[in-house]
Amino acid sequence: MANVSHLVRRVLRFTQHFLQWLFISLILLALLQYSSVPLGLDWYAVAALAQDYQFDYVTWELNAIGAKLDQTLYGLHPFMTEANRSQYVRDYMADLQQAQALEAQINARFADPHEPDPTAATTGLRADLSRRRASLDERQSLVEAVLEGQIAAVLVEQGLSVGGQILPPVAARFSRVPNLLVVSPRDQIRFDISINLDPMTADETAALETAIDVKRNVSSLIVPLGGIALYPTMVLETASIPWALDTFAHEWLHNYLMAFPLGLAYFSGESFVGETRIINETTASLFGREMSRLTLARYYPDLLPPENTGEQPSAPAESPPTPPVFDFGAAMDETRREVDRLLADGQIEQAEAYMEERRQLFVANGYLIRKLNQAYFAFYGGYQSGAPGAGGEDPIGPAVQAVRDASPSLHQWVITMRGITSRAQLLAAVEDQTKMAGGLENEEKMSQPDCMYCGGELEERSVNRLQQYQGRWVLIENVPALVCRQCGEVFFTPAAHDLVVELVMGNHKPVRTETVAVYNAAH
Repeated sequence: MANVSHLVRRVLRFTQHFLQWLFISLILLALLQYSSVPLGLDWYAVAALAQDYQFDYVTWELNAIGAKLDQTLYGLHPFMTEANRSQYVRDYMADLQQAQALEAQINARFADPHEPDPTAATTGLRADLSRRRASLDERQSLVEAVLEGQIAAVLVEQGLSVGGQILPPVAARFSRVPNLLVVSPRDQIRFDISINLDPMTADETAALETAIDVKRNVSSLIVPLGGIALYPTMVLETASIPWALDTFAHEWLHNYLMAFPLGLAYFSGESFVGETRIINETTASLFGREMSRLTLARYYPDLLPPENTGEQPSAPAESPPTPPVFDFGAAMDETRREVDRLLADGQIEQAEAYMEERRQLFVANGYLIRKLNQAYFAFYGGYQSGAPGAGGEDPIGPAVQAVRDASPSLHQWVITMRGITSRAQLLAAVEDQTKMAGGLENEEKMSQPDCMYCGGELEERSVNRLQQYQGRWVLIENVPALVCRQCGEVFFTPAAHDLVVELVMGNHKPVRTETVAVYNAAH
């Protein structure tokens, strides 16, 4: 009877997820044309030049949905312990890193002009790679399910759920992500046209860009993408757990925002080529970065990078003077401002010559920028963070960061941002939150929200927390938490997570050491 009940639950879960995936996927595929097909004669002319390389979304979407449904119905994820899930991801990423190293060796042999027969020289490497890839393919869906579940748990903890459920559910698929063709006019920096293309070789990329630039008198650039907010989300294959978590969360927020003005306006009229897209992408970038840190702190604390405080370590007094470190962000900010000035004065050729000169400066300092032009700034200027960079004088990046800094929680920040669709609204929100922050300085602490599971009242308590770190378990006592008086659910704030990470990873002496009895349920 228990087995029948369990099977019914899985079938119901399968049906629920299938309908959710199908509904969201149809909406995103319908709207995708507006993100990459702004109808008009210019778009058709550029699309005709790039027609041999355009990406097949429908086939990819059908395959991705099939993989997700298979994992929902037959996956092992619900039956694994949390420690086993995290270790499974670590093992997969380590094996993927080895496979990618093999691919790099093979590519190097084929690119070596002194290698007379690269096919014969790489026979053993290619056979080894094929075996490794087969194993990775078998495990990929389960790894995705683990990462999705970990992000979802942190989203619930941050208050971004409805009745304890994440909508839309976190769903992502590692894949060879298509490139993006970006086209800007030459006389100004503007995101006019974008078309997704299949991955291309370097010579194919350069040839297509040159053809478009010459025949249409525009500035074009083909750029790699880290992910695309389809459903399931398309994410570039990576061996980096922090980067994968960042991108999963980044693309999830794009899907979440589709139900709110900031997401809906992304695809309407001029918004896609203007400030709404920049606000949306900047919000997703900051959200992904913060969610990655929160998820790492909970499941992979040893991989959590140190917080960037902006302070430079002081050198010993006897150290000889060192040359100044090249500041990429400051140099790119300076470049963007000068390009904007030259273009505003109508000096197009001078601006393009200046960008090439600056590109060579970046390359000389280790930043291998293939092409620096108007299309480069049209694309990368849409991913701002509050720090100097490709956005130049645009206040959107610093303003979005300011709203986050003034928000009491990640949840509240998302609520604020999801209704903002213009630069004017964003700057007004910064001003309002600045005033609010000043008015709350002397007020008592705000009351806690209700429990997201049962609606019961939350109260502050000190609890004990078990945390795994580098293969061992540690017990942290008296961790501040919010505990539901009705159902007993425990919620940890970001500050509590930071405290746990500091105690576990810092050089702190434990107050005592205890032994734990271990039992085996299989015997």
